[in-house]
Formats: sequence, structure tokens, C-alpha cells
Amino acid sequence: MYADDFDTRKLALTSDFKPECRKNKSLPRHRPGEKFLKGPIPWGWLSIAGSLSGKALHVAIAIWLIAGMQNNPTIALSGKVLNGLGVKRHAAYRALAALEEAGLVSVTRHNGRSPRVTINDFRRTDKQEDQIH
Repeated sequence: MYADDFDTRKLALTSDFKPECRKNKSLPRHRPGEKFLKGPIPWGWLSIAGSLSGKALHVAIAIWLIAGMQNNPTIALSGKVLNGLGVKRHAAYRALAALEEAGLVSVTRHNGRSPRVTINDFRRTDKQEDQIH
């Protein structure tokens, strides 16, 4: 076969071409060495964090990420993790205060150090449950 006999039009994709996606029957998993969010996370706890203003949900997820990695409900909240979620320092202060006011976490603050955050075992009141539905 000579180069002149080769028809490149036969290789062209038709307009109805759609690449095949591998259909998994399970959820995507993290790769070795990648961070992941460890659960279970109580839905009531998470839904209250999500209902708070600003970056409260972002900070809540960061808290659970670090707690899961350290297997400890009390953690030092790192600015590095928050930066990775797009949370600036002052937004993190406000979000942490909102989480604390909602009763989701307890915070110990020290000048010049990361705040120590403890995840509280939070149970909704009937009034809070009615607000969600």
C-alpha cells in the first residue's frame, strides 16, 4: 500500500460519536496516598454545618478530614488544609465561630497557634429537625 492509497477520511469521527465511559457499579475511590474524607459523618451534624453562612461547611469538612486522618476528635485546624479548600484566614475565623455557636465544635484558641477544635457529639432538637423538613 502506498501513501497515496491511504484515505484519511475513513479515520474521521462521525458527529454521532460518543466516547465510551467505563461504568462502575461502585463509587470512585481515592488512590493510594491521596486524601479522602473519612466517615461516617452524622447527617444532622453536616446539614447544620451546611445551613450556616459563609465557609462554615468548608471548614467543617476540613475538620472532619483532619480528624479522620488523625483518628482523633480533637485536632489542630491547619491553615494549609483550609487554603486548599479556598478558605481565607478571616473567613475561617468567622466560620469556626459559627460552627462553635451552633454547638457542632468546641474551640480552644491560643495566640500564634492553630486553634484546637473538638468535634461535638451533636443531637438535633425537635425544633431544629422541623426547620430542615
